[in-house]
Amino acid sequence: MKNNNNGNGNTKLILLHPYIQKQAATSSNRLWLLAVLSFFTIAFLLTLIYTRDDPATLRSPPPLPTSVINTLVHYASRSNDTFHMSHAELKSVSDVLRKCSHPCNLLVFGLTHETLLWNSLNHRGRTVVVEENRYYAAYFEELHPDVDVFDVQYATRAAELGELLASAKELVRQECRPVQNLLFSECRLGINDLPNHVYDVDWDVILVDGPRGEGPDAPGRMMSIFTAGVLARSRKGGGGKTHVFVHDYYRDVERVCGDEFLCRENLVEVTNGMLAHFVVERMDKDSFQFCRERNGTAAKRSG
Repeated sequence: MKNNNNGNGNTKLILLHPYIQKQAATSSNRLWLLAVLSFFTIAFLLTLIYTRDDPATLRSPPPLPTSVINTLVHYASRSNDTFHMSHAELKSVSDVLRKCSHPCNLLVFGLTHETLLWNSLNHRGRTVVVEENRYYAAYFEELHPDVDVFDVQYATRAAELGELLASAKELVRQECRPVQNLLFSECRLGINDLPNHVYDVDWDVILVDGPRGEGPDAPGRMMSIFTAGVLARSRKGGGGKTHVFVHDYYRDVERVCGDEFLCRENLVEVTNGMLAHFVVERMDKDSFQFCRERNGTAAKRSG
């Protein structure tokens, strides 16, 4: 019988240990997993790059439907609250908010019956409310955390209207000028203790419905109207306009300060003798006259 051994009579046998086979399989699975993860990572990055500037991804959220706006205004005007606005007054403000570019910046002086309505009508926009009563402001913000409310202490009295106007006119080229950052102002009529970012916003709509204005000892709305006028004229965006509404326009303080700091030339309409609507344009920083028609043109610093 022929021998199949190669002369030396030794047979070599190679065995694969099960651990080695398992390790090889695990390595293969890891490679597949790494490949899959790499594929999805690259796909995600490509999607991010090619859709980053896609207008469809940057489109503003749609405004509230007209039917919803009309319903909100209707029921708000039917309130049993004695101090609520009429349907015509609510509609005047809501019409402006409806046409406002999104996101719209709305500043409101005074926590009132309509506060939640304004916040709802300014859907997906920025709404800030300034309130004189710090306790009511904290209470309201706790109930409605989606509304930004800041409290302000007014150091004026309605009876001081004449004195305050005289002081503002005297300092119109200094502390009480129409274009400035009120955060650094010492004008008695300027509100300078709001959070810093409030002064950096280009406000599209400002509603003055506070503080209290009934009687000579009430704070009066001299400060809020003056501040609204300065904020509107100090917009950083070129060619911007601000719609300013003043409620209770039949009262002396509201009418006199509206004419002085928002100006008759900017008055669009007065609804029911109660709500004045002004459209105030941005001014150059070297303007020192609130109303252009008073002397024909805005007063400029000589030299």
